Amino acid sequence: MNSSALPAQAANRAFNFNAGPGALALPVLERVREELLDWRGTGMSVMEMSHRSPEFESIIATADQKLRSLLGISDDYAVIFLQGGGSLQFTMAPMNLCLRDKPVDVLHTGMWTAKAIGELKKGVLHNIAASTESEKFARLPRPDEIKFSPDASYVHICTNNTIEGTQWTTLPHTGSVPLVADMSSDIASRHIDVNEYGLIFAGAQKNLGPSGATVVIIRKDLAERADKNLPTVLQYRTHIKEKSLYHTPPTFAVYIVGLVLEWIESAGGVPAIEKRNDAKANLLYGTIESSGGFYHCPVENTSRSKMNVVFRVAGGDDSMEKKFAAEAAAAGLVGTPGHRSVGGLRVSLYNAVTLDAVQALTTFMREFHRTRG
Repeated sequence: MNSSALPAQAANRAFNFNAGPGALALPVLERVREELLDWRGTGMSVMEMSHRSPEFESIIATADQKLRSLLGISDDYAVIFLQGGGSLQFTMAPMNLCLRDKPVDVLHTGMWTAKAIGELKKGVLHNIAASTESEKFARLPRPDEIKFSPDASYVHICTNNTIEGTQWTTLPHTGSVPLVADMSSDIASRHIDVNEYGLIFAGAQKNLGPSGATVVIIRKDLAERADKNLPTVLQYRTHIKEKSLYHTPPTFAVYIVGLVLEWIESAGGVPAIEKRNDAKANLLYGTIESSGGFYHCPVENTSRSKMNVVFRVAGGDDSMEKKFAAEAAAAGLVGTPGHRSVGGLRVSLYNAVTLDAVQALTTFMREFHRTRG
């Protein structure tokens, strides 16, 4: 797949900084359009195919293979495509991985870990091993602040916090205790060693594709922890055994995930994507830092996310921030308002967001500063 993208204006497309669902690469969308009515001579759209057909089995097998290749996933791990979003995993992970009288340790870093904790409170033994809530999650916990249980079932972490704008760069050391990672907003954006995790889950709608599909990467031995009396559809082992085809999967979403993975591959793989993401984040943070305080990022430098950049305008002036968002949207720069729970501005720099888009945004920011500052 051609990894180059036309300038947004040439295709009459906005520069999309939405936090999720997020931007999809233009070559991926063009491929979807090309194949929409007739997937490779079948006379059918993927949306119409039986999930039991050889054609769809090849689609889902290819997506599995490409994800394994791009992330370096060994045969010790299963890859499964599920429904229910990342939120279902807040329940499914403890149902399958909890051991009797052994708590789930949680590193509490924002709204998405709060949602996971909310599910654990419904009857699962758990421990908040660290939290920066008292500092409005403006940084991640430091190693000396983390107090793990001596016998935890697993440790839950959110690798990138989309609302608060923080991202783990050095993983906490959990020893032999499995690390379960909500990687919904930064999977495939940078190099990771999958072997450092027991389970990774990610809603596809930020870096891997459209909403509707959830990717789970799980060490196979951990899937065997689950009580066989759990509901069949909620057991990881069910989906491993059936190769994600126990019931009808989100077929069209999985198809697009496969195309996104093909696009990443053609762009040079995760190393090339990571280099591009670094350039985008450096440009945006540099523009913020060089504004003399007109723009301000409240996140501690060492905790800042390269996927979701949060900032305030003119000291958090609400009317000024609303003008920024409205004028940005009018200029074709969409998706800049911060999450409703925290306000401010937020720019999401997912894989499909181009450097051209960030250059257009930073040019707008400098002009907005010049005329308002």
